[in-house]
Amino acid sequence: MLSKSEIEQYRRDGFVTPTFRLDETTLKDIREAHTRLVHRHPEFSDYCSALLAYDPWFLNVARRPEILDMVEQLIGSDFALWNSSFFAKPAKVGTRTPWHQDGEYWPIEPLATCTVWIALDASTTENGCLRVIPGSHQSKRLAKHNRSDAPNIALNLELDESEFDESSAVNIVLEPGEISLHDVYLYHGSEANLSDHSRRGMTLRYMPTSSVYRHGDATRFEREGPLEMSNRTIYLMRGSDVSGQNDFRVRY
Repeated sequence: MLSKSEIEQYRRDGFVTPTFRLDETTLKDIREAHTRLVHRHPEFSDYCSALLAYDPWFLNVARRPEILDMVEQLIGSDFALWNSSFFAKPAKVGTRTPWHQDGEYWPIEPLATCTVWIALDASTTENGCLRVIPGSHQSKRLAKHNRSDAPNIALNLELDESEFDESSAVNIVLEPGEISLHDVYLYHGSEANLSDHSRRGMTLRYMPTSSVYRHGDATRFEREGPLEMSNRTIYLMRGSDVSGQNDFRVRY
């Protein structure tokens, strides 16, 4: 469970790195599942935006009670998992993730999500750890983003430079098994991995069911087939669908 001070930090800064660590057996299982995925789909060697569309095994991680307990403390007792992704930055070839807000891509109304970021390897400044702007979530608005066609970036929308001061960024350095949790409006990004060590991270995306995942809405996330936002399967994790409008039918 998160401590009172950890909850306060999340509210104030938009993120927290709790005193929690997944055991080595679980980490080994996740790494092996990712290896299987990449063996079947080499195109996901560095990034897969929809793990559950290709291997529902990852639900085992999303349903871990200790993770759900922490999420419940932050977004309430009624919530669903709407996605899980894998961000892998191989040594020397990892891509840069531009500064952005997650919510710029997602068809959720009202916009709300707590992301759990799990480090499968050590996540350091040298291999491209997550970087955040503390407190940037507090306005609860989506800032201006511009389309970027730059090479070697993980996402194609980037925060306008006028929206933030990068000098206030904080590096989230994690050991294998440690996690961070962050708010949907938080400004964040990461540098390319120029080190000799890989940096693999798995994300779990939870939303309160007072929000609605709108499968039919157009988004700025340009993917096809199982990767399309309209094809996400929503999984109720705890409580009930408060909105009464979420569609939990299995898609892929």
